[in-house]
Formats: sequence, C-alpha cells, structure tokens
Amino acid sequence: MNYSAEALNQLEAGQLDKFQENFDLALKNDDDDLLFSLAEELYSLGFTDNAKRIYEQLLTKYPDEGQLKIQLAELAIDDQDDEAALEYLTTINKDDPNYVQALLVAADLYQTQELFEISEQKLLEARAIAPDEPVIDFALGEFYFATRNFNKAIRIYLQLIKAGTLEIAGVNLVQRIGVAYAQSGKFEQALGYLTQIKPVDMNPDTRFELAFTQFNLHDYGEAIKNFEELRETDPQYSSLYSYLADAYIQQNENSAALRTIQEGLGVDQYNEQLWLKAANIAQLVGDDDLVQKYLQQGLAIDPENLEIITQLANWLIKHDHFQEVVDLLTPLQDEEQFDAVLSWNLATANNHLGKIKAAKHNYELAGIELTNDSDFLKEAGLFYRSVGEIEVAQDYFKRYLTLVPSDFEIETLLDENL
Repeated sequence: MNYSAEALNQLEAGQLDKFQENFDLALKNDDDDLLFSLAEELYSLGFTDNAKRIYEQLLTKYPDEGQLKIQLAELAIDDQDDEAALEYLTTINKDDPNYVQALLVAADLYQTQELFEISEQKLLEARAIAPDEPVIDFALGEFYFATRNFNKAIRIYLQLIKAGTLEIAGVNLVQRIGVAYAQSGKFEQALGYLTQIKPVDMNPDTRFELAFTQFNLHDYGEAIKNFEELRETDPQYSSLYSYLADAYIQQNENSAALRTIQEGLGVDQYNEQLWLKAANIAQLVGDDDLVQKYLQQGLAIDPENLEIITQLANWLIKHDHFQEVVDLLTPLQDEEQFDAVLSWNLATANNHLGKIKAAKHNYELAGIELTNDSDFLKEAGLFYRSVGEIEVAQDYFKRYLTLVPSDFEIETLLDENL
C-alpha cells in the first residue's frame, strides 16, 4: 500500500500521529498523481494545511500548472488571504486549459470584495472564451441575480432553460426566474413561474417568495395559506411574520395578526421594526397598554428610531403623560433628526405643564414646517391666544380657516379678536 492510502486509513481511524508520519512519508516517496489525489481528499475533509503543503510541493515541480494555482488560490480564499489568491490566479496563462476556471474563481473573489465591475468583466471574458458552456452562463446569471440586476439575470436563465438546462448546482432555474421577477416587482410574471415549482422542491425561500408575490397581488387568502405553511415547516423564518400579520389585517383578522406578530417577536426579539408593527397592530385591536409596551421595547433596541419616538410621544400625549413626553424629547432637541412633529409634541407637553416659554419656542420651531397642518395651526392659534399674543393667534387662525373654512368656532374667535 502506498503512503497516501495508509495516511488516509489512519486518518479515518483517528490515529492522527500515525497519519502525520505517513503523510510526511507520502510527500517524500509517493508519485505526483497519488499526492494530488491525497490533497483533494484532505481538502474535502478539512485538512487544508496538509493539502496546501502538497500543492505547494507539486507547484515547485510544475510551476506553470494552472490547476495547482487554482487549488492554492481557493485555499488562500478560505484563509481570507485575497491578495495571495489573486497572485496565484493572475499568473495562470491564457493558453492554460484552466484559465477559464481561474476567471470564474477570480470573479467570485472580486464579487465578495464588492468590486462588481471587475467581477463582471471576468465572467464576460470567460463567456467569450467558452460561449457554449452552461456553467459560465449560470455563473453570470447568478452574478446579476446577486447584484439585483434582475432583468439580465432573467434573460440568461431563460436562455439556459431554452437550451434544456433546468437546474445547475442544485439551483432550480424556474425558481430563480420567479424570485427575480418578484424582487423586481413584476408579480404577475413571478407568479407564473413560482406556481410551477413542485411541492417537493418548494424550499423556504421559494415558499416565501410565492406568498410574498400573492400578497402583492392582493390574493391575501393564498398568501396566508403559504405563509402559514412556511411557518409550520420553518418557524425560524423571521421575515414571514410581518407579512403574514399584514395579510391577516387585510382580511380584517386583527386578533390573528396580533398573535402572529407576537410569535414573530419570539423568533426575532431584537428587530425594532417588528416591535413597531406590533404596537400598530395592538392599536388596531384597542390594547393601549400593549401599544406602550411594544413601543418602549422597540425604543430600547434602537433609541434613535425617529418613527418609534414619534409614535411613543403621540401615545403619551394622548394619555396625558406630559412630563414623560418632556423627559423623552427634551434630550433630543439638538439632534439633527429632531423634526417639526416632535417639536409640536414637545410644545403640546410643555403647554399642558405650564411651561409657556418652552412651549412657545417649540411652537415656533414646528410652525416653520407645519404650515399646512390644520390640527397644528388650530392648536398653535389657541395657545398664542391663551398667552395674550393675539396678532400671532390671528395669523394661525387665518391660515387654519383657509384649510378648514367650516370651523365656525374658530371663525368666531377670529372675529372677536378683530
């Protein structure tokens, strides 16, 4: 028995010391074909350092062998040594039979580095050299799919299907086309492809895209059916819960929507957008305590989330928790994201707390932008009237009445002040 075979037997038996002894003997005594096969086996088993030693030894004997350079490049990529990988790949000659494979490996590497233009160039060069090779077309299609250039990806996938290739590397091309259409917002076309996928081939991602497509086509019953089936088969698929809840809402099943979003929070409790949606659904079912709880949970995850801050401030004002509004918003006043609506909320809270100077300051800030908000104009006019600034109040009332001319109460107040 040769040393390479003996080393593999000892490795399989867990005799690592004897494996290393025979590995070293194989490097010295076995022929190059045996060593190359041993390297491939070791690489597949995860013994990359040993495989690398063999490839490096062989490369000293065959310095122009492209296959060895590709193997070493892939090992370098595994070690996150991109520079070494590219050095191996770029030294492979164009007349080497492995040159096209080197272009594909390089394209993948450049893509991981987000050098998409270079990656595309490598793939197009490979395609020009081997125009009838389906694997290259597939690689180019996958590149366009990954970079969200869905129209180009669809064209390539269709060409492959027309040529009789329905699946490559375990990827169903009909499914890819359906997902590409869905991701580009062409839901009618997407549905035509996604419904062709057999149940046995319906993986979680495909099931999600099918339900997502049906949701966007307003076929909420079918969307719910597929989202629920996805939940049963893969309850950790966190993206489904938000859409399933929305589908229930469209069917006026708000209680089911709340239960669904609560399940989603159990799966993805650090998603502040999920907490925000949960608060909105709790509001639909009229559970005010849950609204506050969920907004505070979301804010704890992302204290700078403007939408959550605004909704929580609105809730606090609605329930007369004015000091809590001041405590929430005052520290944020100097932040760039502090907008007119938050200024209005802070003005309202300060007004109710009798902090007239602070209220006036925030009404002024809010008034710069909220010139067409009738609710704000009315509230601000009433505030300025209450503090004796009649002319300012009249200005707000006049602008308000252009938007709500039927409010006779405000019209009377305006007439009285004239």
